[in-house]
Order: sequence, then structure tokens, then C-alpha cells
Amino acid sequence: MASEASRSVAEALAPAKINLTLHVTGQRADGYHLLDSLVMFADLGDRLGVALADAPVLTVTGPMAAGVPLDGDNLALRAAAHMGVNAAVTLEKHLPAAAGIGGGSSDAAAALRALAALSGQALPEDAERLGADVPACLFGRAVRMRGVGEWLTPYGGAPALPALLVNPGVELSTARVFAGLEHRDNPPMPESLPRFATPRAMAGWLATMRNDLEAPARALSPIVGTALDALRATAGAHLVRMSGSGATVFAIYDTGGEAGAAAEVIRAAHPGWWVQPVTLG
Repeated sequence: MASEASRSVAEALAPAKINLTLHVTGQRADGYHLLDSLVMFADLGDRLGVALADAPVLTVTGPMAAGVPLDGDNLALRAAAHMGVNAAVTLEKHLPAAAGIGGGSSDAAAALRALAALSGQALPEDAERLGADVPACLFGRAVRMRGVGEWLTPYGGAPALPALLVNPGVELSTARVFAGLEHRDNPPMPESLPRFATPRAMAGWLATMRNDLEAPARALSPIVGTALDALRATAGAHLVRMSGSGATVFAIYDTGGEAGAAAEVIRAAHPGWWVQPVTLG
């Protein structure tokens, strides 16, 4: 019989994390890379139902459920173990895996938030032990992340950004992408980031920044370049870039209508790709 605690379920959204910029600025002696990245979150993501339980249980559903680990390697269950509790987790998977949009890290952050609410515990201060992206995902709003992901600075200078996310259906190993970097001591973003009133203005500034992982990702998987070119060909795309270590790419538009129209064009030309219009905030 289920415990009394397991009957109380907290629901949480684990939104896609989009790296608008990703500057690799160094590498520590322990091998971890130093980053400077501006991150925003989509209004699309995985959905979790979380309950305290007598033993760990994970159920995965949704269109991207195939291949999701069901054991202790799953970041949602690891998040529960990190808090010292057992959890029954239902994960409705909508984000592709190994896609550069923080799916597993966002799942972990959502589980941490839900378990903190259920158990009365404080959120852990060492969430980076679960993964470099987990602290930013736990913050859950526009943020500049530096160091190995643990140094967070809230960013309030962005308007809502209509965008289109595209994944051409390949998984990229983050380790292999980083291994392909020619330089690991690249310049960071400016110390002070500007504020923007419109998506077009912000996209123009973002175009002067970089994702240093895009070139090695394209070398490993040329279809990333194909996806970038497909987005550049859509009407109204102001900025086209890869997120994280790929293979998801994105474009920024003036309006949600333009992003939706672009999605229809991409879907018609590439019916096997994952294509999602979103708003970044």
C-alpha cells in the first residue's frame, strides 16, 4: 500500500533551457570548462508529477520517452537521492535528449523544487553536483551563468523573445563537442550586458556574441549546419544559432506569428525533425 506521503503530488514544468550565447573562456585543472553564457527559458518543456514515496519509482511517458533511463542514472531520481528522500516521479517527456537544451538538468531542477515543497526542506546549495546546468535551471529565469555554471547573475534586460526551436534528430555527446574545440581561452561577454526593448534589437546584439561550440558540433554532425541553414532561409529570422552543445538550433523573430509560420515551412521540408515555436523568457 502506498504511504500517506506518496498521495500528495506536486506538479512541475521543466522548461527547455536555451543558451543564447555560450563563450568558452577557460578550462580548470580538473577538466571542467569555464563558460560565460546568457540563458533564457522556453514556455515548453517536460512535465513532472512528484510524490514522496517508500522507494524510488520512475514512470516515463510522452512523445520523447524512448531511451530515457529508468534507473538511478535518471537525473530526476538523482535529484531525490541528493535531497535524501525517495520519490515516485512521473515524467512526461517532450524535450529531445542530448539536445543542448538542458532537458535532464531541467528535469532535475523541477524535481528539486517539487521535493522541497513536499518535504519542507530547503533547496540544496550544491545543485551543481547534479550537473553544470542544474543551478541555472533551478533559477528558471533569464540569467547569465559563469564559471562551470555555478556563478549566476539574474538578467532583466530581455524582452520576451518569439523563437523557433529545431532539432534534426541527432544526439551529440557534450564531451565530444568540447573535445573538438580549437581554443578554450576565448573572450567572455562584456562585463555589463545591455538592456533591450525589442526582439530585433536584442537579436542584433546577440549576433555580435558567439556559441563557441557550434563549429565543433557542426564538424561532428554536419546536419546541424543543415538545420541552421534551414532556419536562416525562413522569413523574419533575425538571429540563428545553436543552443548549448547541440544539436538543437534556434531562430529569433519579431512575433509569434512569424515563428509559427517558419515552423510550418521547416516541418514541410523536414517532416522527421523536432520543430517547436516557443516564447523565451
